[in-house]
Amino acid sequence: MYFLSGWPKRLLCPLGSPAEAPFHVQSDPQRTFFAVLAPARLSIWYSRPSVLIVTYKEPAKSSSQFGSYKQTEWRPDSTMIAVSTANGYILFFHIKSAREDKYLYEPVYPKGSPQRKGPPHFKEEQCAPALNLEMRKILDLQAPIMSLQSVLEDLLVATSDGLLHLIHWEGMTNGRKAINLCTVPFSVDLQSSRAGSFLGFADVHIRDMEYCATLDGFAVVFNDGKVGFITPVSSRFTAEQLHGVWPQDVVDGTCVAVNNKYRLMAFGCASGSVQVYTIDNTTGAMLLSHKLELTAKQYPDIWNKTGAVKLVRWSPDNSVVIVTWEYGGLSLWSVFGAQLICTLGGDFAYRSDGTKKDPLKINSMSWGAEGYHLWVISGFGSQNTENELDSKSIVKQPGILLFQFIKSVLTVNPCMSNQEQVLLQGEDRLYLNCGEASQTQNPRSSSVHSEHKPSREKSPFADGNLDSQGLSTLLGHRHWHVVQISSTYLESNWPIRFSAIDKLGQNIAVVGKFGFAHYSLLTKKWKLFGNITQEQNMIVTGGLAWWNDFIVLACYNISDRQEELRVYLRTSNLDNAFAHVTKAQAETLLLSVFRDMVIVFRADCSICLYSIERKSDGPNTAGIQVLQEVSMSRYIPHPFLVVSVTLTSVSTENGITLKMPQQARDAESIMLNLAGQLIMMQRDRSGPQIREKDSNPNQRKLLPFCPPVVLAQSVENVWTTCRANKQKRHLLEALWLSCGGAGMKVWLPLFPRDHRKPHSFLSQRIMLPFHINIYPLAVLFEDALVLGAVNDTLLYDSLYTRNSAREQLEVLFPFCVVERTSQIYLHHILRQLLVRNLGEQALLLAQSCAALPYFPHVLELMLHEVLEEEATSREPIPDPLLPTVAKFITEFPLFLQTVVHCARKTEYALWNYLFAAVGNPKDLFEECLMAQDLDTAASYLIILQNMEVPAVSRQHATLLFNTALEQGKWDLCRHMIRFLKAIGSGESETPPSTPTAQEPSSSGGFEFFRNRSISLSQSAENVPASKFSLQKTLSMPSGPSGKRWSKDSDCAENMYIDMMLWRHARRLLEEVRLKDLGCFAAQLGFELISWLCKERTRAARVDNFVLALKRLHKDFLWPLPIIPASSISSPFKNGKYRTVGEQLLKSQSADPFLNLEIDAGISNVQRSRSWLGSIGPTHHEIDTASSHGPQMQDAFLSPLSNKGDECSIGSATDLTESSSMVDGDWTMVDENFSTLSLTQSELEHISMELASKGPHKSQVQLRYLLHIFMEAGCLDWCIVIGLILRESSVINQILVIVQSPEVDGEMLQNIKAGLHAVDRWAATDCPGYKPFLNIIKPQLQKLSEVTEEQVQPEAFQPVIAGKTPEQTSPRAEDSRGSLGHGSIPQGEVGGGSLVSRKEEDSTRSEEEEPFQDGTYDCSVS
Repeated sequence: MYFLSGWPKRLLCPLGSPAEAPFHVQSDPQRTFFAVLAPARLSIWYSRPSVLIVTYKEPAKSSSQFGSYKQTEWRPDSTMIAVSTANGYILFFHIKSAREDKYLYEPVYPKGSPQRKGPPHFKEEQCAPALNLEMRKILDLQAPIMSLQSVLEDLLVATSDGLLHLIHWEGMTNGRKAINLCTVPFSVDLQSSRAGSFLGFADVHIRDMEYCATLDGFAVVFNDGKVGFITPVSSRFTAEQLHGVWPQDVVDGTCVAVNNKYRLMAFGCASGSVQVYTIDNTTGAMLLSHKLELTAKQYPDIWNKTGAVKLVRWSPDNSVVIVTWEYGGLSLWSVFGAQLICTLGGDFAYRSDGTKKDPLKINSMSWGAEGYHLWVISGFGSQNTENELDSKSIVKQPGILLFQFIKSVLTVNPCMSNQEQVLLQGEDRLYLNCGEASQTQNPRSSSVHSEHKPSREKSPFADGNLDSQGLSTLLGHRHWHVVQISSTYLESNWPIRFSAIDKLGQNIAVVGKFGFAHYSLLTKKWKLFGNITQEQNMIVTGGLAWWNDFIVLACYNISDRQEELRVYLRTSNLDNAFAHVTKAQAETLLLSVFRDMVIVFRADCSICLYSIERKSDGPNTAGIQVLQEVSMSRYIPHPFLVVSVTLTSVSTENGITLKMPQQARDAESIMLNLAGQLIMMQRDRSGPQIREKDSNPNQRKLLPFCPPVVLAQSVENVWTTCRANKQKRHLLEALWLSCGGAGMKVWLPLFPRDHRKPHSFLSQRIMLPFHINIYPLAVLFEDALVLGAVNDTLLYDSLYTRNSAREQLEVLFPFCVVERTSQIYLHHILRQLLVRNLGEQALLLAQSCAALPYFPHVLELMLHEVLEEEATSREPIPDPLLPTVAKFITEFPLFLQTVVHCARKTEYALWNYLFAAVGNPKDLFEECLMAQDLDTAASYLIILQNMEVPAVSRQHATLLFNTALEQGKWDLCRHMIRFLKAIGSGESETPPSTPTAQEPSSSGGFEFFRNRSISLSQSAENVPASKFSLQKTLSMPSGPSGKRWSKDSDCAENMYIDMMLWRHARRLLEEVRLKDLGCFAAQLGFELISWLCKERTRAARVDNFVLALKRLHKDFLWPLPIIPASSISSPFKNGKYRTVGEQLLKSQSADPFLNLEIDAGISNVQRSRSWLGSIGPTHHEIDTASSHGPQMQDAFLSPLSNKGDECSIGSATDLTESSSMVDGDWTMVDENFSTLSLTQSELEHISMELASKGPHKSQVQLRYLLHIFMEAGCLDWCIVIGLILRESSVINQILVIVQSPEVDGEMLQNIKAGLHAVDRWAATDCPGYKPFLNIIKPQLQKLSEVTEEQVQPEAFQPVIAGKTPEQTSPRAEDSRGSLGHGSIPQGEVGGGSLVSRKEEDSTRSEEEEPFQDGTYDCSVS
């Protein structure tokens, strides 16, 4: 409602002795002038600018006679001031204008600035007038005066001898006798049967009192702490006609303030709380409405140490109340007790170093115009200065503090409550939450989630282009869109009284003292009246509202003395010539727009409905016609009591039961907030219904209204919407109420399921209360969100360290800002429905909101809140709600994850209670597996680990591990390996927590390379020989656990995990899923080569070459060859590429890398390199770690074999840090390549080859697999891959190796048979393969002639079973390694991959690494 803004300002009073310090401030009824009292001075201040106008100083002689000044009261017309003194005198001062046209301060404009020419009295508005104070009359009442109160034309004075004096403002008693309080009868209520008792004490007198016009009586506090309400029974004000009521239970009252709009009396008590009473209309008794008190929960250290309540003040618009206590501190509350601000906690009470500040003590306070300022006289005035008269007390010099406030537009213009924007108005600026205008081009019409459901029906009232504004603009960030109000308009029309924003959040209108102005967020321009006389001639009375592009407002025309209703078009100039004016009978107090109707509440207690429509004769005008008038004078005691009036489509019947569905859309009922009571008047449909076709549409709306029904009490704001949405009827046809300290309420429609006939015994609506933690300012209906604002504070005291600055305002007070905030309320409503056994309705409502992004959070919140309440309850709960909530949540697919998220956010002690209601976690785990929801299953595993013995959790973990392997959820697999190890390493009974930090995680030795980019593309010359530990690095052990090679080689746990991994690998090979096998090995650091060596004659055999070939084509998206590759004499088959490739093949030296020429080495390294990417967590991580340039390539080391030389990780680091010359290398290749001159036919050949190749990524992956199989000696697989890549050199080379006596005959036979099978298949099904098979035919024939004798070589023997890995001969490893690196010829590479290298380089950085996709489903991106 109200929010503090910035720092308070200090107004310094003229220097005087400490005895002259001000102690009391009182504003005049218009809040333009402020009277400030010091012991012997009366000063008048002006509000804007805040300056001192005149001071009257009492001479010493008369001052001793009168005593010091005490209190002051203004005459209603601000022409006189009465001042009471300590010795029982009342002094009457006249305020006179010093001279005509004389001002103390006048604005000075710079030369050439645009100045508005105005009517004659225009200047007064901007200047502080010069006034004189003149004492006119002195009245001696002969007893100390306790309270002064202005009542209409009289002044009511209470004295300490128990008398009430009624004095005329001219200082005469008019012969009326003073009333003795002892003769006024008091009782509990006003019913005549009980004669009241009298006060009966000689020394009873009134300590504080305030007149309440709407209750016609006085709220009083007596000196003994009792409180009461005195009212004249008839119009005469004499002792016989007065009667008092009092509540029995208040005995410590200290002060009182009344709220005329809501008919409330707030009594401050010595206990520190404020008790707010209202008068019962029927009996006249005083009823307690609510209490304002600090709770121990919010303010544990101060809540009962505040002292008595010192002052209570209601704001000018009666929407908030400010309270201060004896020991200091300020607090601000809404009408019905929602706390908005309190300065006894947080940054107000503590410095940034944690020390406590003294709270600000307040002697007197008064609200400024429209509640934008609070004038405060602080307590370090007269009391404290006597003992602190040191030289530094300049800051202690008494002054007036001005606290600045921003308020919600709902406080003054309640018709804004059908909007979804939050709009706050400050003294000179507006705060909006609807974001930049650029975002607001397409605001919300019916649902935020339209982008997900294009079929969603549009609201019938939305323009065509109105689609969802999106939560991002309404919730987006915490900052406001701030609009400065035009200074030209403010200059003459301060303060701003009303403001309004249109439905789209693109246009704002503001109303000041006269006229109005409007602003467009799109053009960022203000529009003001061109003719200033027109502006100064109208006073807007009942607020204003937008209707499409029109501004609708009710105003008083000063020159014609006529109440009017006007409609202005936003796009035309602001001028009465373009306005549509309708005359009104009485002053309009409230105005609201609903669809195409305007509803107006007038000062004669009548409600008038108008229809508004664009005129057909021109698009620029709108016409208004009266539809219906309803008199409410029977129900409304005083027109000022009506807080808001709105038309809504809400009725007690929901649309289903109506005879004509059309009527559901009509304006159904009037909602009237009468002093906090929400009254509904529906149209009376009991009479004969007029058929639509028989009459013109206008008559249909003229149904009479039924008598009013009270819906709710203590209502501050009401929200409804006129939109319709079949999917979310519950939320859109509901009525939302904000009830202050009691939280919110929603009046929810109940619909029968599937349009069945409703039960006659079920009501059609239900009122559900719920609490939220913010003060609601707007409701987003479809999104189940409440928007609000909250005060936040910033401390700047650390900037002021010097001692002299200790009393700076910046040190005493934090800087206040207002932040946007929002809250979900759906879980409260669902829970309330379940409590009332309305589960079916809850289900309908929840299903309509299931698409909301935070719906899972809603279910979780509901479960969590009920669980916390019931599981921690001291007493047994007779009818627990948790089972019902659990059953409700099972209706949603999110059930399993809701339960597990809730459990993991709840302490372990409550788990048993939770799972007793939702089901056994073992069963839930199995459900997750069946539903393929592995991540949720993993969460259940953690719960099982805590609740069950290790054997059970291990069994479930194994199940999950196998499923995760099957689905390729690699992250989860790594976690599961760690989890299984943790269970195994722990004791048998108590499961351990997460494994310790030094234990290597899932991918063993490769964890180290995760976040580094290792590029191997440096040329041999650039790298010193000492850095070539690459051979070692590649063959580092990298199984699921890197540690086990040293210490737990016999650990059964690792064996158990390995068995599962081997089993999975075997299955993948048998099903010819090479791509999945590559992913699996790379992601989990599985030692593929050593395993393949073992399985060479078993699982790693190719049984059906044709099937394998087809399967690989499909898996790697590799096209089957179509055209015959005719030109075998490609330039790349000869020339330097060929020779280098052959040289590389033949080189069998111990370290083949040293022989690489740059050009040839590159694609080789690139192959092995980009495959290793599959180890890293994600490609992007590596990119960011090493972005050297746009053509960056990342290399990774691949696990080759488990040859276990004791290489140190250090060697890998050396390599990593010394190799980053990536770009240079690639550009060298490109330059070399571009120097080759290509003929036309060669280019055609290249493009043809490119067309028959698969994606670059697949090529890289296939080459890597080729490399792996070659190293493991699985030559039959190498043949298959060679066929796919169509590289004859690979196949020729393998066929040569196969003929060597070391390879066993079985493999030779298998390859021979396989190639023949492929040949037959190519002849019948795939002729594209024929040319390639013809190239390798000679080798194949040679193979057929080879004899059968075989000798087993050492070089291809896998690690001998009997030896430990450490004993393997390094020589064998070298030769095998050299084969691995050197056995892939370059011949075809030049033809295919170098041409498109340039594009590949640029796209590689966006590509995922091979075998590693974000979702781990291994699809080719």
